[in-house]
Amino acid sequence: MQSDRAMRTPLGWAAVLLLIAVGFIGGLTVAGGGGRSGSELQAVVTTPAVVAAPDPTGVMSSADVAELTMPAVVNVSTDKVVESNWQHPFMEDPFFRRFFGPPRGEGQERVERSLGSGVVVSSDGFILTNNHVVEMASKIRITFEGNEEYEAEVIGTDPQTDVALIKIEAENLPYLSFGDSDVLRIGEQVMAIGNPFGLGQTVTMGIVSAKGRSIGLIDYEDLIQTDATINPGNSGGALVNARGELVGMSTAIVSRSGGSQGIGFAIPSNMALRVMNELREHGKVERAWLGVTIREVNQSIADYYGMDRPRGVLINSVNEDTPAERAGLREGDIILSVDDEEIDSVSQLRNRVSLSPVGEEVDLRVLRDGKEKNIGVTLDELPAEAVLASTGERLGDEDDGGIDGVKVQSLTPQRRRMAEVPDDIEGVIVVEVDRRSNASREGLVAGDVIIEVDKQQVEDLADYRRLVGKDEDKPILLRVYKPQGGGLLFMAIPR
Repeated sequence: MQSDRAMRTPLGWAAVLLLIAVGFIGGLTVAGGGGRSGSELQAVVTTPAVVAAPDPTGVMSSADVAELTMPAVVNVSTDKVVESNWQHPFMEDPFFRRFFGPPRGEGQERVERSLGSGVVVSSDGFILTNNHVVEMASKIRITFEGNEEYEAEVIGTDPQTDVALIKIEAENLPYLSFGDSDVLRIGEQVMAIGNPFGLGQTVTMGIVSAKGRSIGLIDYEDLIQTDATINPGNSGGALVNARGELVGMSTAIVSRSGGSQGIGFAIPSNMALRVMNELREHGKVERAWLGVTIREVNQSIADYYGMDRPRGVLINSVNEDTPAERAGLREGDIILSVDDEEIDSVSQLRNRVSLSPVGEEVDLRVLRDGKEKNIGVTLDELPAEAVLASTGERLGDEDDGGIDGVKVQSLTPQRRRMAEVPDDIEGVIVVEVDRRSNASREGLVAGDVIIEVDKQQVEDLADYRRLVGKDEDKPILLRVYKPQGGGLLFMAIPR
């Protein structure tokens, strides 16, 4: 059985991108935690799990790697209590209610269950898994290889990276050490360990097929692609290298059928570690930001700027009263590196900046007017109102044409959940509105969902682009859903 959470990928063939939890999707998360600081936890989890490899290079046989790492990979099962509100349409009529009473299913609760995997990262019971494995769960049970079972609590979750940190009350547990995912090489051998289809611990082998993948699944992506077989139920499981180190956490597959097609994705261990320490210390991730909108540098832009090859990211705009504006960044600058780390993609810059400590000064290498220069920028915390807009930097999933000052995106399950949009509302979600625009004056704000343009239904970005692109002098009539208590309303936006 596979999860019903699926999305279309940007690939031309009609593949299905699946979050790879098995069974039903689970319910309520609980915040909690205390104790050691994130830095102390990092010192704990970077200790080797069992023993050092006998070979001086640290490389072991596949059987040795499996024997070393499998005890630290656990099964995660969750319960979600949901209320059943289905009723026959006749029961909406008071006449039928009077004679037949309330429908049997109305107001009753039922329990949905799901299965996934997790990785023990400390001897005293901290476990990493995917957010979508434990999201909305009312009960989380952890089962080890020897069928030992524990109940877990959620320390913190980060839907934007699909990482969750949970904990069980136990001591002297087997756990994995973190490897450096940045030094992974394409073609390097890796092993995936998890709980596919609820069958129990399973090991598969493969290689690193690609790095730095962005597939439109989560907001902050720098995914490892692997052909190690990953199936539903592997979510939250371990991807380890030939030294038995944790280098990734399985999170998604691309598939026509729902089974493995040899294209799996894992969250890099370095990202998971940074998120984990934030969750451990704060219960949430405090993200930094620059305050710019950016795009990748293609060959045409590189030629215009006289660059030897496409590299870096181009600043489209600099927002007012932001770290970027205060540091003197300008529209048209090309950011080449952050603290000497070369930047070649939008997602790379976003990930590098967002997971930097708030208040830290970073050194940007910038190309301006044909010359490279260094600019120091002190990062601020990402403001709450910018969270939705920050997802607008992914190419191919955004539109800023047609309505002046307005940017919209596809209403994906992730954005629907973040904005608390009901399942029966379809359209495109507004992620940014220029405060000086006509749309802002008429009351359109980030988080609104445009469901109609000129009284025609908007199902996706293609509909939106077609309808707002009409060359007319009269204002554009929108029907908008406002999640924060506003309901449905019409508004006319002057062009």
